[in-house]
Amino acid sequence: MGEKLFLLACFMLLSCSSMGTIDLSQNENDSSYKSIFILAGQSNMAGRGYNSDNSTYPPEYFLSHPQILMLDANQTWKQAADPGLHDGIDKKFVGVGPGMPFANRILMKNPEFGTIGLVPCAHGQTSIMQWMKGNENGLFAQLVNRAKVALQGGGEIKALLWYQGESDALHYEDAVLYGSRLVKFLTDVRADLGLPELPVLVVAMMTGDGEFKMMVREAQMVIKLPHVVTVDAKGAGIKFNDKVHLNKAGSVEVGKRLADAFLEINEEC
Repeated sequence: MGEKLFLLACFMLLSCSSMGTIDLSQNENDSSYKSIFILAGQSNMAGRGYNSDNSTYPPEYFLSHPQILMLDANQTWKQAADPGLHDGIDKKFVGVGPGMPFANRILMKNPEFGTIGLVPCAHGQTSIMQWMKGNENGLFAQLVNRAKVALQGGGEIKALLWYQGESDALHYEDAVLYGSRLVKFLTDVRADLGLPELPVLVVAMMTGDGEFKMMVREAQMVIKLPHVVTVDAKGAGIKFNDKVHLNKAGSVEVGKRLADAFLEINEEC
């Protein structure tokens, strides 16, 4: 018995703590186990691309897959599909975003990765202040609650994917304070989930017509927090006559970059 406890302790010490808390009653071979990813931010994470945007994109990145699940607005796991990933979460028009391309890219590069559980939480036209803990609109509380519900089904939270900032580029004060506000938001999310080293992938946005866009982008590029990686959206395609939103091809490109960044840090762990 003592030898078994010693081996278990060694295993826990060797496990990669940056990838979240492991429930020892489960493992990655369990049918209920899911690698969970939180999708948060504003409209480009929720998705505004659509079939008629005339962009050229690989259609396989939007295919449904039995290994890709989503936690819907009713807090029920079901096979993921996009358009529809953020139905009932983002109340505005929802097209396709980077969530499905992200998940499909992971399985393309690692077919043995297992089941992916996407937890959509993004809301269009939201500023970083609206996401702060204690804000009356409840976005922070909703994110934390949905993440905790996702865990009840089995698995662990692998990363938070954050794509936001266009709204904060409209006003100088918001742009100046964006970096410190983002650090506070991410620190609070980690604390409330009990995951102080939760990996975070922050998209450095490159769209929008805000006068102070480059200030927000710079804050995203240089954020100083451990286990936070910035993924640059520069060059991703946007919709015709739209300065803000990614088209389908742009959503694929950002999703691919997010997946590649996650797989890189996962390999380093």
